[in-house]
Amino acid sequence: MSNARVHTPSRERSPTPEPVLPPLVVIAGATATGKTALSLGLADAIPGAEIISADSRQVYRGMDVGTAKVSAADRGRAPHHGLDLVDPDHAFTAADYLQAAIDALHAIAARGGVAILVGGTGLYLRAVARGLALDETGHDPATRAELESRLVTEGLPSLVDELQRLAPTVAANTDLDNPRRVARALERARLHGDRPPPPPRGYPARHVWIGLQVDPETHRGWIADRARAQFAHGLLEEAAALRERYGEALQAFSAVGYREAFGVLDGTLTKEEAIERTVARTHQLARRQRTWFRAEPDIKWLDSADNSLPAAHDHVRSAGIPAHVPVVPFRG
Repeated sequence: MSNARVHTPSRERSPTPEPVLPPLVVIAGATATGKTALSLGLADAIPGAEIISADSRQVYRGMDVGTAKVSAADRGRAPHHGLDLVDPDHAFTAADYLQAAIDALHAIAARGGVAILVGGTGLYLRAVARGLALDETGHDPATRAELESRLVTEGLPSLVDELQRLAPTVAANTDLDNPRRVARALERARLHGDRPPPPPRGYPARHVWIGLQVDPETHRGWIADRARAQFAHGLLEEAAALRERYGEALQAFSAVGYREAFGVLDGTLTKEEAIERTVARTHQLARRQRTWFRAEPDIKWLDSADNSLPAAHDHVRSAGIPAHVPVVPFRG
C-alpha cells in the first residue's frame, strides 16, 4: 500500500460579487414643480421605497428653509438619503454626491427596496441614473479653486472667453450663462482638451424616468408662493444663524434666497424686494433646469397641475416595478 499522501486541489475562492443596485424611479424637473410631493406619493405606493435627494444645495446641513428641504414629518413617511451630508463650509463635488448616492443604492438593494431619486440637479440625476463616469470627466482642486476665484474677481465673461479659445467645441455645448457649468467645462478642457466627456454607462437595473412640468403662468404663481412662504416661515432666521456661524462668503450661500435674506438682515433690501429678487432668480434657475432636461431622453413628462400620481404610478408599473394602487388623493 502506498503511503503517498493524496493532494486534492484546493477550492478556488469565488470572486466577491459586485453589489447590486435596486430598481430605480427618477423624478426630474425644474424647481417648484411638485417633485417632492410626487416622490412621497409614490413612496406610499411602492413597497420598500426609499427616497434619495438629488439637490446640490440640500446636501448642506442647516440650509433647510431656503432649499425647500423635505420636512421632518414627511421624512417619516419613507427613509430619505442625500440630505444633510456636509456643513456649508465643506467642499462637496458631484463625485462626492455620486459616491454617497451609490452607497445608499447598495444599502437599499440589500434591504430589497426600491429607490426613488428625486431632484432638480441634472448632473446628479444623470450621474446616478445614466451611469455618468464622473471620475473621467476631469477634476483638479487647484484648478477649480483658481476658476472659482476668477469668477469673483474677473466675472463670468473672462472664463467664457478662455473656454471659447481653449475648447470651442465644448463651449458650443455649454450653458455659457451658468457660472458653475462654465467653470466645470473649463476645468475639464484644461485637463482633457476640446473633447466631450465620456458617454454614460447606463443604469444596470430596472429604471424609469418621470418628469414634472407645468404651464408658465401656473409655475410663476407657485414660485412666488414658495418664496413668500420661505420668508414668512424662517428663512431670515435661518440665514442669520448661518451667517453668524460661517460668514456669508461661502459658495453654498449662492443658493437662491440666501443673498436676498442677507440683504434684508443688513437693511439694504426690504422683505418685498428680497422676495421679488428671489422669484426672479428662481425663474432663471428653472429655465436652466428645463434646458438641461430637454436633452435627457426617455422621460415620461406629466403635468404637475393635474393629479399626476396615478399616471406616474402606471408608468412605474409598466417598467416592472411593483406598486400598490394609490389610495391617498394627491395634488402635484
